[in-house]
Amino acid sequence: MDKRRVGIVLGFTSLVPVIISIIDFYVRKRPISEVYWDITIYTVLSIIGIALAICSWVLAKRRTLIIGIIGLLANVFVLACTFLLLLAMGISEK
Repeated sequence: MDKRRVGIVLGFTSLVPVIISIIDFYVRKRPISEVYWDITIYTVLSIIGIALAICSWVLAKRRTLIIGIIGLLANVFVLACTFLLLLAMGISEK
């Protein structure tokens, strides 16, 4: 496979962690004690997605660059929401 196709595949693959995080957040019902486990899962998925988006950005040409940017922004948004959830859990324990 050439670099452009690998970049496209990695770009679409970088969106998979975002989709998994959203589905997990809205579908599963959990008690409050498992929130820290969810924060860990969302953080790891976001970091994997960011790494895939950056690899896609490096390997893709100009036409397919938008997929990597969308994947990067979506994963950064999930990571920011995870940080806010961690902050809220830290404040609520006091």
